[in-house]
Amino acid sequence: PKTSADQKGKWYEGHDYKAHGQIVDFVVIMTYEWGYSAGPPLAVSPIGPVREVLEYAISEMPSRKIMMGQNLYGYDWTLPFVAGGQYAKAVSPQQAIQLASTNNVPIRYDQEAQAPHFNYTDAGGKEHKVWFEDARSIQAKYDLIKELDLRGISYWKLGLAFPQNWLLLADNFTIEKK
Repeated sequence: PKTSADQKGKWYEGHDYKAHGQIVDFVVIMTYEWGYSAGPPLAVSPIGPVREVLEYAISEMPSRKIMMGQNLYGYDWTLPFVAGGQYAKAVSPQQAIQLASTNNVPIRYDQEAQAPHFNYTDAGGKEHKVWFEDARSIQAKYDLIKELDLRGISYWKLGLAFPQNWLLLADNFTIEKK
């Protein structure tokens, strides 16, 4: 997720958004992995940083060439987080909901990140933190797509159960199959 032309790091410096916008028909912009499997527990695609990435992208290329890259998963971190330690487990939104239900814990919603999360203790006494996507968090992203007049959305990690997403998608957009 790139936020400026002079952003340092090999993952950023290799992408010239202005040139991409002049050359290609469309691009998929990564807008997830703030919370990632090897990092500390965070929302995977918090709305503020997602907006920052997309606003930078549309300052360099036409908005109608941009597909927002969106995750369809979350992560379950074992606490305490230790850098270089155990990786978080990827979970589907349905798995996350089931995990909260099985452990009888409430799902909370972070208004700033626009993302659901919860904590639970496993059978072995280990604490966990789960961040994932739900209908509310995805609707926030769809609203941003419409506000910024983007070309559309591209999903990462299809195949994980998230039936609410497909209903929301149909309610928010005209789907073109090609």
